Formats: sequence, C-alpha cells, structure tokens
Amino acid sequence: MRIYTGRRAVAGLLLAGLVAGTVGAAAGPATASGDARGRLVSATPMRTYYSAEEVAAALRGAEFDDGAAKYGVDTYRLVYRTVDVAGRPTTASGLLVLPRNDQRELRTVSYSHGTTSYRGDAPSMPAEDGWGQAPAITYAAAGFAAVTADYLGLGTGPGTHPWMDVPSETTASVDLLRAAREFVPRKGKVLRRQVLAAGFSQGASAALGLGRELQSGGDPWFRLAALAPISGAYDLRGAEIPALLDGKLDPKLSVIYSALFLVSFDRQLHLYDHPDEVFQAPYADRVEALFDGTVPGEVLFRDTPDTVGRLLTPHGFDLLRDPPERLAAALRVTDAVCSDWTPGVPVRLFEIAADEQAANANTASCVAGLRAHGVDPHLITFAEGDYHGSAHLSSNVRGTAATVRWFSQL
Repeated sequence: MRIYTGRRAVAGLLLAGLVAGTVGAAAGPATASGDARGRLVSATPMRTYYSAEEVAAALRGAEFDDGAAKYGVDTYRLVYRTVDVAGRPTTASGLLVLPRNDQRELRTVSYSHGTTSYRGDAPSMPAEDGWGQAPAITYAAAGFAAVTADYLGLGTGPGTHPWMDVPSETTASVDLLRAAREFVPRKGKVLRRQVLAAGFSQGASAALGLGRELQSGGDPWFRLAALAPISGAYDLRGAEIPALLDGKLDPKLSVIYSALFLVSFDRQLHLYDHPDEVFQAPYADRVEALFDGTVPGEVLFRDTPDTVGRLLTPHGFDLLRDPPERLAAALRVTDAVCSDWTPGVPVRLFEIAADEQAANANTASCVAGLRAHGVDPHLITFAEGDYHGSAHLSSNVRGTAATVRWFSQL
C-alpha cells in the first residue's frame, strides 16, 4: 500500500508535467467486446526530459536512485477503453514513458502503483513532486518502455476507485499495455512481447494479477517475462487486517486503511445500509465522501481520527474480524494472487524490515503460497529504510533501484 505521512500525506506525488497538446485516436463506440478493450482514446504528451542528466536530476529530486539512467525520456498520458468491475465499458488513464534512444524494439515494464485516494495524485496526472512517476521514469531511462495504469476511478477515469480489486486492476493493466502498443509506432518504436511486471504495495498484488493473466494467454501478444512485487498486502484477511486490528501498524494509517477498506468494498458488496452502522460519529457523516476521489490527502488526514477505536463501531470491527460470506469470498479472490497459479518466470519478492503499512506477514504468506506451487521466489529483505519517516515508502525506492538493475540483466 502507499499512504504518506507528513508532507506526503496520502499523496501520489508526481513529477510536474507540461501538457503540450493531445493526440486523438480513432475509437469507435465502447462495447464490452474484446476488440474494444485497450483501444486508445487519446494520448497527451506531458513532460520531456531531454537527457540522462535531466532524468537523473529529476529522480534525485524525488529521492529515487538515478544510477540506471542512460537516456532522456518522453512521458504521455494515455486514455483508453477498458471495463469496470461489472464488465461494462468504461475508460481509464495511465502513464507511458519512452526512452529517447535509437532502439526501435522495446521490452516493456508494467509498474503498478501503490494506494492513493485522490484521483489527481495518480501517475498520469501532473503534480509538483516526482514520487508517482519516478518508477516508470527509472525504467524508461534504463531503456525500457514503461507503463503505469492509474486503475479505475483515478486519473481521468470516471467513477470511484475499487481499491484492492485485483480483477479490475488486471484488466486496466492489460488494456493499458494494448493502448501503449497501439500508440508507440507513432513514435517510431514497437513493443516486444516480453513484459516485466513490477509493483509496489497495492500494486504488488496488481502486478501478480497482471502476470497471471499474461501467463494464461489473456492477451494474444504480450507474454510475461519476470515478476518483481514490492511490499504487498497479499493476504488481507490472514495477515494485513489482523496486524491492523492488533495495533502492529501505524495507528493513523490503520484508520485510513480501515475506512478505505470498508467504503470501497461496500460500494461493490453492500456491506451496510448506512455508514453509522460501521463508523462512529462524527465520522459516519463524512467518511464516504472522503474516498470519492476528489479529496486531497492532507484533508483526509485532518478529517479522520487518530485511532481505529475512535473510527469504528463494534459492527465495523466485526466486519473486519469475521467478514460475512460475500466479503470473505471477495477477499479470497484478492488474496489468491500468490496461491492459485504457478509463475513460469523468474520471481523476486521485496520487503523491508518493520514495515509500518504492509505487515511483513503478507510477504511470508506470499512466499508460502508460491512454494506450495513449486515456485521458490528469491526474497530480498531490506534491513532498514526511512523515506520521510516511512520504512514502507523506502522499500519502493530501494526496490525500484534493485529491480531495474535485475530487469536489465534478464
């Protein structure tokens, strides 16, 4: 997951983008048919970093490692056709970053981002800080094409965001790959079949979901080449929620995640009739609006309590501790990303000691699930990290640096 404290409170902070116009794509009426999914609606040029030195300066400004930067990069916002959680036609947005080099055929890194509640903090949206775009820029500056889906309901996508819904994260990510493949020939390049899937926090599960789909032949062109999930919440029911309720994670962030969990899953499953059944006053009257995608992170932090005990009613606690079957079934889907398939590619899992947001038991559960299917992932545990007070965020910075070097060697 990705929630920020201090000046990065729940902010998916991005490198500033300078919109230079929009390139429209021919796109017919949206339908649920397979040939409509992934159709490009528009491509908006954003910021160009003309040299490796400019990229390195930008990455250092975001406090990411700049050691793999070999090229300048061009960044674009792609809007494309996809489907919502019910399989109905919709659109989503995402970030595409291309290296400024003379290589025509590119392998692609699909990087799935961590949790953000504000649509303006999605990777394809311009902002003042480099956090949200830095991983994709890191990969592109090393010579890959890089894509990062905003997911449904973030960026320019309509509706609200279905948090931790792996099926819709998967369709959004596959369809962004398709839109990118349609667009990049306009820039004199083509995408090779190989996709290296990485992701952080919420995006770690999303990367595994994408990998599972590509390996099963879910797209006729793209094929999975490697997996690198970082600090994921792979076991919400068995690891993450118990750690949250037992006070083992950051108290304020536990409040945010508890509220986000109940609001998001209620939108899909109707867990309660009125918010006051699960949230205490005065928060019951405002908590759902806090997660409609329009509320910046600093407001979200200001308008929520400091402990889960002040947020949830007894029934709210019960829903988390002992979910009803419809919620338990949804959690089984979310929590299956490490346990219901056998990756046939190299897998590296990254975590950091004393993670205050994604309990380390999540990664242990993922390793066990993969090993049960005959896969022995290479586990890398960072001993320490403090990115603006957060070990969790530090794992993304360090994991991205390690992953780009690994992908470059494959």
